[in-house]
Amino acid sequence: MAHRELDLRERRLVEDLLQAKMSVVSIAARLSRHRSTIYREIQRNRFEDNELPHLSGYYGMLAQKRAAERRHRRRKLIRMTALREAVIDRLKAGWSPEQIAGRLRFEEHRGTICHETIYAFVYSQDGQSQDLARHLPERRRQRKPRYARRPRSLIFPLERAIQNRPDHINDRSGFGDWEGDLMIFRKELGKANVASLVERKTRYAVLFRNNDRSSKHLMNRLIALLSPLPLSARRSITFDRGLEFNRWRDLRMGMGTEAWFCDPQAPWQKGSVENLNKRARRYLPRDTAIAALSDHAMAEISAQLNATPRRCLGYRTPAEAFAEELRQLDLS
Repeated sequence: MAHRELDLRERRLVEDLLQAKMSVVSIAARLSRHRSTIYREIQRNRFEDNELPHLSGYYGMLAQKRAAERRHRRRKLIRMTALREAVIDRLKAGWSPEQIAGRLRFEEHRGTICHETIYAFVYSQDGQSQDLARHLPERRRQRKPRYARRPRSLIFPLERAIQNRPDHINDRSGFGDWEGDLMIFRKELGKANVASLVERKTRYAVLFRNNDRSSKHLMNRLIALLSPLPLSARRSITFDRGLEFNRWRDLRMGMGTEAWFCDPQAPWQKGSVENLNKRARRYLPRDTAIAALSDHAMAEISAQLNATPRRCLGYRTPAEAFAEELRQLDLS
């Protein structure tokens, strides 16, 4: 069912029912709306008078006016062609919405705009039709409400940053440290993607089909896949800061594997898996219907990659190098 904002009649009714001391749940039932819609409506459009607190409250006419003003601001980039083109040009040049909004004010452009309005436009139907989100420094599938966002510094804390990664991982002298990523395919082919893993010392590669980009699903698949290995063969995995990896703590609890994270917009810091992805694209181009590929087919592609001699391994194959490291673990 399409989203539909409250109209003036409904807002007046909300005002009357609040004055009658009716609960929000009862008001929502009366209007055939979800209770969250009514809670949000009251929170966003409530009038506050600091000098005369007894006048504070929800007023239907004022709420309607505020909603219309927000709608008008959102459509600024639709109405003003020159402003819209200026914003789109700068997005394509790699500027963030904050930089665009600030620069327009600095230039005293005929039309100025808030960076939140730019984000709203990018994720609107008009912006999605032009695929503007791909130009953002950090792309999301959809824009979350401003006050509902969780800072990424809390999701990927500083102590997990790649700068704090132990030396034996950085210089590849240790075994059992992996890099992980997702290979994404054309949107119209569905949500399925391919998770790629490579062990840093031996360049041993693992590819598997991932039908769901949710972090919980992905981490469960990783745990199921790597758990049969000895703990010394799965000590850590380095990821980028994509939200599909935000359940990284599950790895530690599920199988004792630590997680490390690259700096924002620095995929070269996990160069081994980036290189693996490029090699795998020979078998899995972006127009591949991943959902139709069997697990056996994915295993065959991994085996092909692991059977190719590598100069960095003295022309041994990754499969040979990985097997030798496992034998050393058994002997120790």
